[in-house]
Amino acid sequence: MSKLKVLIVDDEYPARKELRYYLDVYDNLQIIGEATNAHEAMELVNALDYKILFLDINMPGSSGLELSNKLQQKANSPYIIFVTAHEEFALEAFKVNAIDYILKPIDPNRLDNALQKVFKLVEFGSSTKETKIENKTPLGLIPVESQGKTILLEEKDIVFVYASNDYTYIKTQSQKYLTRFTLKELEQRLNSSLFHRCHRSYLINIKKAREVIPLYNGTLTLIVDDSQKSEVPVSRSQSKKMRTLLGL
Repeated sequence: MSKLKVLIVDDEYPARKELRYYLDVYDNLQIIGEATNAHEAMELVNALDYKILFLDINMPGSSGLELSNKLQQKANSPYIIFVTAHEEFALEAFKVNAIDYILKPIDPNRLDNALQKVFKLVEFGSSTKETKIENKTPLGLIPVESQGKTILLEEKDIVFVYASNDYTYIKTQSQKYLTRFTLKELEQRLNSSLFHRCHRSYLINIKKAREVIPLYNGTLTLIVDDSQKSEVPVSRSQSKKMRTLLGL
């Protein structure tokens, strides 16, 4: 892997200096530039193909979140890792496709975890910020939000996916996670031999179904293999396909 070009964006010099100190131990990183605000950062990104952008939230002028939104329009936008003292913006950062969200003062282990995500994505030519629904992640990983952190879930650990009140959630054996993807996008990204639309608001990992309950109106309920033995609805329009899949 060639050296990855890094840009640090923070209006406070001590913060930039601290981040440089922690990044110096990585031989595969090359810190090319620094910026003190979003305008400077955008000019630098337009001039050079940076791979990683460390970004503060609160800065003079435009915020880091606003800059991140603009960068999503670029064909080869950098991977963004937020480094900030404000924990309350974690969900917003997740929505603009940040790789990770690190709180100040920097924990070197958290920083390393974030960088390892980038290294893996670069190695396999994938990106958590891709939203074109025809592009499935070759890693079989789906980014989700958990307590201000971005976690990469493996497909095999997903039991079902559902949409509720304009949000999409992923259910594993024991946890529920918020994801930035829509149900339609996840239907395209996930392995189509395993994940099936069973209802307008649900996708199910067919291998996690453990019991089928037929209902009087032609619909089904599937009991799945999570810790709560959750019930997943199957709509009337999807019942025939689901029965065929399950050999009923």
